[in-house]
Amino acid sequence: MAAPNKGRRQAGSPGRPGRTLALFLIAMVALTGGMFWSGHVTPRLGIDLAGGTSITLEAKNTPGKPNAINKTNMDTAVSIIERRVNGLGVSEAEVQTQGEKNIIVNIPKGTNEKQAQKQVGTTAQLYFRPVLTVAAGAPITAQPSTSPSGSPSPSASASADKAENSDKAGDAESSPTPTSSATTQGRAVTDALKKDTTPSPTPSATAGGDAASAALEKTFTTLDCSKQAQRTAVNQDAAPKDTIVACGKNSGGEWEKYVLGPAEIEGTDVDDAKGVFDQRRGMWIVTMDFTSGGTKKFSTITGKLAQQQSPMNQFAIVLDGDVVSAPSVGTQLGSNAEISGSFTQQSAQDLANILSYGALPLSFQEQSVTTVTAALGGEQLEAGLIAGAIGLVLVIIYLVAYYRGLAAIAIVSLGASGVLTYTIMSLLGPGIGFALNLPAVCGAIVAIGITADSFIVYFERVRDEIREGRTLRPAVERAWPRARRTILVSDFVSFLAAAVLFVVTVGKVQGFAFTLGLTTLLDVVVVMFFTKPVMTLLARTKFFSSGHPWSGLDPKRLGAKPPLRRSRPVARVSVPTDPKEA
Repeated sequence: MAAPNKGRRQAGSPGRPGRTLALFLIAMVALTGGMFWSGHVTPRLGIDLAGGTSITLEAKNTPGKPNAINKTNMDTAVSIIERRVNGLGVSEAEVQTQGEKNIIVNIPKGTNEKQAQKQVGTTAQLYFRPVLTVAAGAPITAQPSTSPSGSPSPSASASADKAENSDKAGDAESSPTPTSSATTQGRAVTDALKKDTTPSPTPSATAGGDAASAALEKTFTTLDCSKQAQRTAVNQDAAPKDTIVACGKNSGGEWEKYVLGPAEIEGTDVDDAKGVFDQRRGMWIVTMDFTSGGTKKFSTITGKLAQQQSPMNQFAIVLDGDVVSAPSVGTQLGSNAEISGSFTQQSAQDLANILSYGALPLSFQEQSVTTVTAALGGEQLEAGLIAGAIGLVLVIIYLVAYYRGLAAIAIVSLGASGVLTYTIMSLLGPGIGFALNLPAVCGAIVAIGITADSFIVYFERVRDEIREGRTLRPAVERAWPRARRTILVSDFVSFLAAAVLFVVTVGKVQGFAFTLGLTTLLDVVVVMFFTKPVMTLLARTKFFSSGHPWSGLDPKRLGAKPPLRRSRPVARVSVPTDPKEA
């Protein structure tokens, strides 16, 4: 017969509870120390507890796409807005749809609320359009004779140096932006449109084109770029392939208006964008890298523009209808470009953030911007904490009344679970942007019952072993495998429910699911690495091992019966009655 393996621990043996308990305590101290070292000693609070800003956006149909408002585009818009806000370092921002046309954005207090508010509804429709003509931003009141070429007269009243545009793109060469006087603009617009459009062979189409040119010319001459209402309305219904009028500021901060050709490159052709500081020029710029398709388009259009004369050698970078930069091109460019202008660090990084995460598929209008105070949330939190405290006290009273001395183990284990939960929530705030809201508090309160249930399962298994006549120390070890299996199955079901709830829901309900899942995992850790070792160590003490009436493990109170001893069978000897048989 093979000798038993002495190095292998048999099932139900106590192992080394002291070492397990020491490792658990070291991990707890390390997490707590990390919390204090990080400076985040309290969990981040959500908007319902800390206050913040709530923004309601209403979707508008995109020009040329009357049926653009649908579930797919709304979900895409929610995803882009959420990425933009998170890109600013704003955590726990809630972005969700409401009805068919509205999106609700909740931004907690204490984050980049102002920057986030600017970006949430910015459509970020980016286009690169060729410049056909440019003039000062003021309305044009008269149109005397112009030069035969239709280009601005040399005697223009506005100084070309004053309106010089020094913006560049990549290796683009900066050239002055000519600013024409009122004597030249009508003819300049008409000539530019003729150069940009192909004549139609039919008279009706030609008449329609002339009418469109006349309307565009009128818009250009009467536009006052200093008025926001006019700037907003001038091209809000324009499609990418339309010739448009737009406004923008030059490097001197003065308004200019442009006639721009159809879009050659769209924002979807931009692969990445960054706000960087140009050491050579001492200014903030936004650099852009194009996709492979965008690189081909950009190379083609810059090659054409490089052969034109000013201002038709410029391309305008148009963001949501406004010209943010209009650099001139002196040579064919490749896979990247830059947007320069009067950027600050914040504005450059904001624009890069918007371009990096893409344009919204819909236009949005702010319906309301509401400041949420934390007063109501504070009252609800106080009420929730009171309810949780009452529930905890009732659980402790029940444990003490029913389990007596064993209640001390349960209470200490609940305390350890509470410390771990609080510490990890505090660390997850700066780590992954977790913020505690009211549903999350409810999840933590529900977890008290889940954790207490695990202790009860183990205690009852130990009591069952004692009822069968075993002493405490073997009862503790024999009860553990059965209790562990039950606890793991129960916690797995709870965690699975929390995971499904987190995936299929949005907004605050996810906070409840996340907290429930976290505390369920911590319950497994606490029971296996804290409660079990403590139970093993206490089973060696006289108070518990002797079955003291207040230990909760008194064999008499549990109705334990001594094991039945089987009596030996009595051998029966048959005595023959017949003398002959004897």
